[in-house]
Parts: sequence; structure tokens; C-alpha cells
Amino acid sequence: MKVLITCGPTWVKMDDVRVISNQSSGEMGHLIAAELLKQGVTVTLLEGAVTHVWSNPKVKVIKYRFFDELAKSLSAELKKGYDCVIHAAAGSDFVLAKPLKGKIDSSKALTLTLVPASKLIDQIKKIAPETFLVGFKLEPDFDVETTGRSSLQRIRMETHGLFIKSQCDLVVANSVNKGYQGLVVDADGQVLAKAKTKRKIAEALAKLL
Repeated sequence: MKVLITCGPTWVKMDDVRVISNQSSGEMGHLIAAELLKQGVTVTLLEGAVTHVWSNPKVKVIKYRFFDELAKSLSAELKKGYDCVIHAAAGSDFVLAKPLKGKIDSSKALTLTLVPASKLIDQIKKIAPETFLVGFKLEPDFDVETTGRSSLQRIRMETHGLFIKSQCDLVVANSVNKGYQGLVVDADGQVLAKAKTKRKIAEALAKLL
């Protein structure tokens, strides 16, 4: 079984020196890779500028920093016939409407115009329609031990677009407001796994796959 995992943040240029990024550490992707290796899976990792340190000689690592670099590498890798793609990278939600040249003068106030970035996950099944796709969704606060009918309905609504537009097969719904909380749900809205640590969610996801 061949699995492609994306993980970590993506950068967007402000100017030729500065970037806009996010707080993704890459830890979730690393944990999933480690669990899949235990089951004999061949793993390739598309890894951004992560702050979580992990490596394994059995894993092929392709580095990226910028949003455009991830998009290019992802497109190239998808053509290689992966059985599963786990898109855990935190893609940039916005890019500059007009990238700035040189180095911006930091002594003056600055207004930036941002526009929505393209959703890379929406392109995965278009390039590789046969691959099994796992997406991630950051949710409002929930507790996996007390997830009731109303909470589950909200989660189903929030993840609906990933199943319909992105054609995901599974989605990991995450919350970090009260420590990590995670649920693995399918297209029917059924909860297949739940945990209060990233490691436990990674273990559950690896077993499901």
C-alpha cells in the first residue's frame, strides 16, 4: 500500500523577504506516518516548514515552503498512483491580491489586500480519482466524550463540503480549544473513531485505512 501524506504549514509571500504562514507544526502528519510504517505501508511525506521534529529513513520526504511549491509537488506526486492521500497540511486560506516586490519599509503602516487561495484538496480527486482521500477540518470546540446529537449534526454540516466538493472518503474533525479533540467521520456522518490525543487519532486512522 502506497500512501502520500501532506503535513505542516504553507507560506505565502508578503514581499521578497517576509511571509504569511500559520501555526501548523506537522506533528499530526508525522504521527500518522509512524503508525502506517508499523503496518508495512510505503509512505511519502510532503513536508512544509514544520516545527515538530521527526524523521524515518523508510519515509521519502519532499520538502516545500510556499503554497505554490506544495501545489506543484502535490500535482506531480498524485500522478504516481498512490492508494491513499492524507491531506493534513494546513494550506493557506489567503494569498496577496498583488505580491509586493523588494522589502517593504517597516517604518510605515501597511494595508494588505488578501484574496481566497485555491483549495488544493479539491484538486486531488480530479487528478487521481481512484485514490482514497482523507481530509482534515478544524472544528469549533467539542468534547469527544459528550458529543451529542446536536454536536454531531454540526460536525456533519461542517464537513459536508469536504465529502461533496472535495470527494473525501474520510474526514478527521479536530478541535484544539480545550486541548486536542479528534473524530474520524465517514461520508454518512458516522463517527468511526474518537480520541483526545493526536497520537490516538493517528493510531485509529492507520487501523481504519
